[in-house]
Amino acid sequence: MSAFGRAVLALVVALTSLGAISQRTRDPGVTDNEIRIGNVMPYTGALSAFGAIGRAEAAYFDMINERGGINGRKVRFISYDDNSDPSTALDLTRGLVERDNVLLTFGSFGTPGNLAVRKFLNEQEIPQLFVASGGDEWNNPTSFPWTMGWQPSFRAEGRIYANYIQAFYPGRKIVVLWENDQFGRDLFKGLEEGLGDLSRMIIVDVAYDISDEYLDTHVAILKRSGADILVFAGVPNNAARVIRAAADLNWHPVFMLNDMAASIAGSLKPAGLQNALGVISTSFLKDLNDPAWKDDPQTKEWIPFMDKYYPRGDKDDSAALFGYAAADTMAQVLKQCGDDLSRDNVMRQAAALKDYQASFLLPGITVSTGPNDFQPIKRARLVQFDGRTWQPIGDVVESAFSDVKKK
Repeated sequence: MSAFGRAVLALVVALTSLGAISQRTRDPGVTDNEIRIGNVMPYTGALSAFGAIGRAEAAYFDMINERGGINGRKVRFISYDDNSDPSTALDLTRGLVERDNVLLTFGSFGTPGNLAVRKFLNEQEIPQLFVASGGDEWNNPTSFPWTMGWQPSFRAEGRIYANYIQAFYPGRKIVVLWENDQFGRDLFKGLEEGLGDLSRMIIVDVAYDISDEYLDTHVAILKRSGADILVFAGVPNNAARVIRAAADLNWHPVFMLNDMAASIAGSLKPAGLQNALGVISTSFLKDLNDPAWKDDPQTKEWIPFMDKYYPRGDKDDSAALFGYAAADTMAQVLKQCGDDLSRDNVMRQAAALKDYQASFLLPGITVSTGPNDFQPIKRARLVQFDGRTWQPIGDVVESAFSDVKKK
């Protein structure tokens, strides 16, 4: 081969190598102008109230895109309705990967659906980020290095209620009404773990199906037990039914309501705000009805955001606030990626969040991750409803969230 031929060959090899490097930083779902993100949500069915999470996420990315996108790229958020069906979630997720060519999945809702797709996404080495579920399963980077949670765990939430009971109501009789699924079992398990020897004070627990027609009857039975404390784990519409039923029976126990159900729009208003007075829950997000946040810059942005990008949404809906905050965290990861939008780098950046103050997180609560820490939010605080807003009880709690050991 002539000297000229060798030079041409060397140039071709060099250009090919550069092209390969470029490809490695541009996995499917990424172009010069776009990043495609996949999501499944229960927009219909028994859990449709949580569809507001996906709608708020879509609205957030619309806002980001109008402002120029992320590092010059617009986000195309592709979200489908799985009707809370795990098999549908798997089919839709396969479609997101194989037909829509998404870079990653983000914020899909629910424990059963996310468990159904976890193996597929990890085998394909596709990020399954900021799962909208408090299961412990999402913090297992050794076995599932492509899956990461976002919110605090359900078991840890149960332990927070246990710690509160131990501190203020030791020796009081407890009853528990919990949704008969993995979420409900996790929270109930955390409550028992946190109570330790005091778990003997749980005199009755009732597991109910999400579509149970006899919640009023369950509440009547629990009242007759003579219990002083009622712990409820479920969805907002069922929480509303239980709060109303207790009020109708003139039963006023210390009422603890899981964070997922503690929606002013979704449960307290339908139950009657007067009936919800004194209810206790946990939170890691601000209650924008609280006058304490009236002058907060983020609070001032919330109503204009909702009016412009999600006008049909309820401004008091905590699910919408959850979606906004989670999307803000996802956007931060993509910003940290710069121009290296390989799936490997997306996971590296997701595991390199250091005290990131995502929108609407309460003071003292940040997002932090590491290569061996896939639990971004580890803190929360107890709150109590005063008839209008959620008021804090005590300080932000960390140990109850960080010391839950996976079995």
